[in-house]
Amino acid sequence: MNIESYRNYCITKKGVTEDFPFDEDTLVFKVMGKLFALTSLKEWEDGNPSINLKCDPDWAEELRAQYDAIYPGYHMSKKHWNTVALNKDVPDTMILELINHSYKLVISGLTKKLQSQFKDL
Repeated sequence: MNIESYRNYCITKKGVTEDFPFDEDTLVFKVMGKLFALTSLKEWEDGNPSINLKCDPDWAEELRAQYDAIYPGYHMSKKHWNTVALNKDVPDTMILELINHSYKLVISGLTKKLQSQFKDL
């Protein structure tokens, strides 16, 4: 997966915005103002791309056991976030599934009124 594919996949989701709230390096994707994916642009440039994604805690543990390239979220809650090193042992189809999972988890934490905007997901 390359940075353009990753960005395009995230930004085309309903209600998603992108920005750099922490620094000029960390690209953050939010749905309705809530973070669901982030990455370091410098790490992509250095050839070490990875993304942080929210994940159900039980599934997070399973994924970490199954894939060498998935580990507790760097600078995030280790229980609720995974870091996924790209172009390693995690297939792109699984990475897309994990992005979807993170996006949907964040939506599930929104108010019922806001969730109703996403009923077609």
